[in-house]
Amino acid sequence: MAESWHAISTAQLLRDLNVNPQTGLSSQEAKARLGRWGPNELVTKPPTAPWRLFLHQFQDFMVLVLLGTVVISVLLGEYLDAAAIFAILFLNAVLGFVQEYRAERSLEMLGRLAAEQCRVIRDGKKSLLDASELVPGDIILLEPGDRVPADARLLECQLLSVDESNLTGESVPVAKDERFVGTAQTPLGDRRNAVYKSTLVARGFGRAVVAATGMQTEIGKIAHLLQEKGRPQTPLQRRLQQLGKILVLACTALVALVFAAGVRQGLPAYKMFMVAVTLAVAAIPEGLPAVVTIALSVGVQRMSRQNAIIRQLPAVETLGCATVICSDKTGTLTLNQMEVQKIWTARGFRGVEGRAKLKADPLSQDELWYAAVVGALCTKAEVYEGGTVFGDPTEVALVRFAERVGLSQRQLRRTFQEVGGIPFSSERKRMAVVVRKGSDYLSLVKGAPDVVLPRCTHLLSGTQLVRLTPERRREIMGVLDGMTAEALRVLAAAFRPLGPRLLPEEQWEQGLIFAGLVGMLDPPRPEVAAAVQAARLGGVRTIMVTGDHKKTAAAIAERIGLFTSEADQVLTGAQWEALTPLEQREEIKRTAVFARVAPTHKLSIVRALQANGEIVAMTGDGVNDAPAVQEADIGVAMGRQGTDVTREAADMVLLDDNFGTIIKAVREGRGIYDNIRKFIRYLLGCNVGEVLTMLAATLLGLPLPLIPLQILWMNLVTDGLPAIALGLDPVERDIMLQRPRRPDEGVFARGLLRRILFAGTTISFAALALFLFSLWYYPGQLERSRTLAFSALVFAQLIYAFQCRYERHSIFELGIWGNAYLILAVLLSGGAQVFLIHAPFLSRIFGTVPLSGDDWLLVGIFACFPLFAETVVLTIKRAVKRRFSFAKV
Repeated sequence: MAESWHAISTAQLLRDLNVNPQTGLSSQEAKARLGRWGPNELVTKPPTAPWRLFLHQFQDFMVLVLLGTVVISVLLGEYLDAAAIFAILFLNAVLGFVQEYRAERSLEMLGRLAAEQCRVIRDGKKSLLDASELVPGDIILLEPGDRVPADARLLECQLLSVDESNLTGESVPVAKDERFVGTAQTPLGDRRNAVYKSTLVARGFGRAVVAATGMQTEIGKIAHLLQEKGRPQTPLQRRLQQLGKILVLACTALVALVFAAGVRQGLPAYKMFMVAVTLAVAAIPEGLPAVVTIALSVGVQRMSRQNAIIRQLPAVETLGCATVICSDKTGTLTLNQMEVQKIWTARGFRGVEGRAKLKADPLSQDELWYAAVVGALCTKAEVYEGGTVFGDPTEVALVRFAERVGLSQRQLRRTFQEVGGIPFSSERKRMAVVVRKGSDYLSLVKGAPDVVLPRCTHLLSGTQLVRLTPERRREIMGVLDGMTAEALRVLAAAFRPLGPRLLPEEQWEQGLIFAGLVGMLDPPRPEVAAAVQAARLGGVRTIMVTGDHKKTAAAIAERIGLFTSEADQVLTGAQWEALTPLEQREEIKRTAVFARVAPTHKLSIVRALQANGEIVAMTGDGVNDAPAVQEADIGVAMGRQGTDVTREAADMVLLDDNFGTIIKAVREGRGIYDNIRKFIRYLLGCNVGEVLTMLAATLLGLPLPLIPLQILWMNLVTDGLPAIALGLDPVERDIMLQRPRRPDEGVFARGLLRRILFAGTTISFAALALFLFSLWYYPGQLERSRTLAFSALVFAQLIYAFQCRYERHSIFELGIWGNAYLILAVLLSGGAQVFLIHAPFLSRIFGTVPLSGDDWLLVGIFACFPLFAETVVLTIKRAVKRRFSFAKV
């Protein structure tokens, strides 16, 4: 396609592209063009090659130091030591590679889950298509909130404006005009007859023919200038990096102390150097930030299976802190399956229960007929092949209502030709369409009753035109109140014959004739009431924010248990806007429902909650919701009904638009954070135990209880599989009974540092006590004493892995079951330790001796000491707490 496709006539462009603008391309032709032009995608940075990921495991400073010790060992003739160290490093690298590779693939999969879709005409039918399958010549349809899927030339448009700021820098949306024809030199920002990939439809509707896809688009031309940024670090990762620096300094000092004390006692400097290096590797948790990414990635993948796509990893952490969820009603708290339940006209209510069609004589054109025609024609909903209706749920219900009355949308459109319209917007709260039958024009209007009714001067009763008196208006508003009290969503239908001359646009919605009120019901989702209750028990408050009528919103809120003794107030957008910022902060504490809100109100609601110290999750679907979604601590976009720009602004996308999924995501977010704490608790507790064991023995003038290879092996066995398995621990059953954590909470909050130090001390005590006992009981058998201390350390740490599963309970209360990965990891690690000690070849390399049954009994007893000590302390603390609680009573 020529570069200047925007500067030639539409007819010429269609001929060049060989496409019929009414029927679009055939499926066969589209497939052939896809093969010729390639997918409609921008070339992005390819995923990291597996071999690069593997080599990355050897780039850590401490690993490089160990590789240096391998070289030194070879030069000194210690080939066995060199081979053993390298083998352990290789196994560690394999383990790290597997974790990172899985995390990388998980995030790639999630990127594919949120594939962009667009509306296209192919084979004469309208359908949804992945944007990547678009080809030059495709006919696309554009609506407000759509992200333009390719560069295209407009064929027709209605009040179309497009935000092109990401291409031109122009912040004001550009009004489009399909009749405009520029020159080849017309700047991109002035091409009013064209739309471009990645820009946003801000207003109106359009139909266009695709002229360029993929890297041939304007955004594709500059794609090679863009460098993909690395994923941002999460707040927890940044805190752990700072912690890592502190730990490196502390460990370096301790290791230097061990080295100096050993040399002072006359131990060989080379031997103490090896001990110091391996001890540093054991003590410094250099992999913690990477572990956080892995844990988050695994959790994100788990969330995706529950229909929640996390677009930014930090959102997982923030989810665990959420204190308020501001949720839209339609489709999130309700089923989003509207159905007309009641119709009120000047002659009373007309029930529409069941599938029976209500007959209305088209010749008489009574108020029911007009209400049905408005529902079928004043809409963007479309009846597709096979009878499927695609569009907004409210409009779909109106089209279905017309069918039940006996009026087909397709037949009506053959009779009434659409010649113009004013689209619905959240500010206008109404929509107008002008149709022509023969030489006469007719304006059809639907919208919120409180907006449409003031524009009406008459109403239709049967076939009689009646002036709309103040008494009649009050009667209609009384009926409206009754319908909304039944949780019905009510729209008003009105019309105006315009005669043989098309009046100016500003008169299309004036002097209307009222046809009736159409009441629809969107029932609550069955699981929502339980989800709201679960959120409340977990300290998370739910607020409904909806554009619906106050009474409709209140009725749904009542049914799902949204009102509480602390928050039982319903505020409208107008009432909210009339408050000062200080008053808003106070009133929002008592408000459970915001009704009749505009998207601009959502932003101030978020800010008022944040000013009160709340961590806010805000849902949104429309393009105007994007600022509030972006401002919230956790922006939640709808996957089904949401617009592209809202999804882009969000941290999380709900594939099923279900409020219950948000609560599941909050639960998973808390669980992921807890698992990271478990990992930190386990890893640092084990490291502290190892360092204290070596430090205490050196300072006491004892022989070294461990040799370097044993320390490295212990790192592989205890810091490997069990640590990873803790990151996969299931979410605790009572996690939603806990209060949300503070977002500024430190890594060691809630007594974690105290637990780590206590565990490390007791693990070290158990190993040293057994070492000293063995030195006394087996005099002259240093290797046996080391083997016993070595095994006690390993098995004490493996038992400690089960202790780390619970922060608020003992394993004697909840048992060791529940995490099959951890049980398997402990069995494998324990089996590897036993095999190392009793396999002659490995025993020679690692300086161990086979142990007798009595020896293993001693190992088991001493390895259980940390668990026994923790249980005793926990029991005493609970007894003291109960005593003080009783004393206060």
